[in-house]
Amino acid sequence: MAKGDVKKVVLAYSGGLDTSVIVPWLRENYGCEIICFCADVGQAEELDGLEAKAIASGASKCVIADLRDEFVHDYIFPTMQAGAVYERKYLLGTSFARPLIAKHMVALALAEGADAVAHGATGKGNDQVRFELTVMALAPQLKIIAPWREWSIKSRQDALDYAAEYNVPVTATAEKIYSRDRNLWHLSHEGGILEDPWNEPEEPMFELTVAPEAAPNEPAYLTVAFAQGLPVAVDGHRLAPVPLLEQLNAIGARHGIGRIDLVENRLVGMKSHGVYETPGGTILYAAYRELESIVLDKDTLRAKDRIALDYADLVYNGRWFTPLRAHFDAFVQSTQQRMDGEVRIKLYKGNVIVVGRRSPHSLYREDLATFGEDAVYNQRDAEGFIRLYGLSMKVEALLQKPEARSQKPEGNALIHYWIGTNNPVPCATCGLLNSDSGILTSQNIGHTFT
Repeated sequence: MAKGDVKKVVLAYSGGLDTSVIVPWLRENYGCEIICFCADVGQAEELDGLEAKAIASGASKCVIADLRDEFVHDYIFPTMQAGAVYERKYLLGTSFARPLIAKHMVALALAEGADAVAHGATGKGNDQVRFELTVMALAPQLKIIAPWREWSIKSRQDALDYAAEYNVPVTATAEKIYSRDRNLWHLSHEGGILEDPWNEPEEPMFELTVAPEAAPNEPAYLTVAFAQGLPVAVDGHRLAPVPLLEQLNAIGARHGIGRIDLVENRLVGMKSHGVYETPGGTILYAAYRELESIVLDKDTLRAKDRIALDYADLVYNGRWFTPLRAHFDAFVQSTQQRMDGEVRIKLYKGNVIVVGRRSPHSLYREDLATFGEDAVYNQRDAEGFIRLYGLSMKVEALLQKPEARSQKPEGNALIHYWIGTNNPVPCATCGLLNSDSGILTSQNIGHTFT
């Protein structure tokens, strides 16, 4: 795109160093009007003074939208219900925030008559894909400007120099070495000493959680209640989604919950090292999984586990607005109708320990699972089940070559067993010689050497 091709652009704006210098850069290189858009997804104090800062940087206006309720109810909770975890650790805090932000950025662009949108994601990361796939899915006619793929700024110091040249107000310094992303669900840290995955994160880097070693010496107990798979109460107090997550964040942070150190595979092909703080989310995932264990049947649980891997990839890779995600959600929601109950949690020095679970729809039955009287479950029924369940193994053994089934223990003594009894029983006297091997059958009863 050349200067003059774009008249008005909506910029996904955070107020950080990168997006602050993008405002004058867009004016200089595209000669267009810039409207800054900021989504409130739980950054807290990071939003203070943002509108004035955007206008001082050269924007015509700044729109701040409170998206916290939508973020939790429509993005966080469905992902949790799907059981999605990227590469066994990452709870997708940044991944599912980006399509929400891009969705509302697109809506503002269409309402303002803009012909382009812009973002501050780098050309090496995942966010550029997440933003741009959302734009392509919702408003393919909009142009997309990605300054990091165009400009000559190559480092943090370059960006600071550019800000100073154009009198852009920024609080960043060369000493602030970490790149962070914060929302209601998590706080991520990248860069600095984390560039070497051998380095242990320095304690001052963490901003949400206390070190597990410094957490209280006494555990904290809490109970999370669910209704149709949605968390609705903590310790008997009903809470809306945002306050509920905020409360779990506060409790979890005090006990050092939710620190995740991860080397992940980026969508663009490289590996990156990051550290995440997800206190409330870690508690919710543990509680939700435990409720599933008593409410859902085995086959449904297995099916959900298989979908969870693909769901996590889909979210991580920015494909939120796709038919496949809608199909996944339809299946997951069909499993939630009986997901009512409570889970009791113990928090202790970084650990989330489930100590109780109950549900009016629990499939766990004490009279079935315990070793008491056989009022419901007849233990003799197990004999026929085991015979059928192990039939393929038995047939395979019978068809093996004799030499594959014979082995000589110490002393060159051969031991053989009856086949067809509940348990293998040694044949004490059958008249077979030590030189015999293989399978002999008599009256449909086989015996074999082992």
